[in-house]
Amino acid sequence: MSADEQPNRQAKTMLTIIIAIAAFVGVAAFAAAVMFLFRGDTKSQVEDRLDVLTGAGPAATPGGQSEASVLAHPLDDMPGVLESVFSRLFNLRLTLEQAGMTISPPKFLLICGGASLLGGVAIVACRLHVAFAPVAAIVMGLLPFAFLWFKRKRRLRAFAKQLPDALELVSRALRAGHSLASGLNLAASEMADPLGSEFTRCYEEQNLGIAMEDALEQMTERVPNLDLRFFATAVILQRQTGGDLAEILDKIGALIRERFKIWGQIQALTGEGRLSGIVLLALPPVLFIVMYRLNQDYVMMLFDDPLGNQMLIVAVVLQIVGALVIKKIIDIKV
Repeated sequence: MSADEQPNRQAKTMLTIIIAIAAFVGVAAFAAAVMFLFRGDTKSQVEDRLDVLTGAGPAATPGGQSEASVLAHPLDDMPGVLESVFSRLFNLRLTLEQAGMTISPPKFLLICGGASLLGGVAIVACRLHVAFAPVAAIVMGLLPFAFLWFKRKRRLRAFAKQLPDALELVSRALRAGHSLASGLNLAASEMADPLGSEFTRCYEEQNLGIAMEDALEQMTERVPNLDLRFFATAVILQRQTGGDLAEILDKIGALIRERFKIWGQIQALTGEGRLSGIVLLALPPVLFIVMYRLNQDYVMMLFDDPLGNQMLIVAVVLQIVGALVIKKIIDIKV
């Protein structure tokens, strides 16, 4: 390479990076403008909250929100267009709430779009094959969802571990003469997050005038835990038919502890299968990266040749099927 070609090549590289950054900023600004343009009117949200607080409004708003959701969310927290479209797949707002993340759904989707665009730009900036750009964009766009799912799973697991101690604490409070609401408040003040925050929210909701049954129902929707559903059902039945609620809570707590013991034994017995699944699923991508570093032309036939494209699609499909089969084998419900 001559001395004149070197500066020209560097200038082209810098120009490519600048164009990519400008495109990212432009797409992000456009998405933000669309989000704020179709954000909606917050006046009805303010009126609904005032009606709930004064007792003049119905139990649910025309949009289907209950009293608890109206009181819990900020006044300007209205669903945007991105969230409305994405909610057809799954409830992103509820998933973020279950993960304990305070970020709004439009901002989360904007982060996913920015990460996806960044992945594609990184492939172009590193001068790799253009065929890797869509793959990198998809992977980077799914990373925030993977992080969200990991945080949600970890928070729900922590809640499940705290639930037996909380039920025993509520049971002792009932035997000492406290009401159920006082028992929930005691458990909320003594237990750490996430159980403490959920019980605190439930106590504050019923303290603001919401029925205890509705507050417990809202908590079971926020925390999809089967044992918590047992607790809510027991409380609702006890308030309708009577009975010793303290004894019922003790039995539920003992049942949860026994279930954790069985779950620990199953985890120990299926440890080898889980490790084998991780190795088998990670082997093809790692081998692909190694072959790409050793012989790039040999690997690129998967992207350049039509038969290679079909083989790559079949390989990805078989990887997904294998992951589902291994998960089905080692996932034993307790």
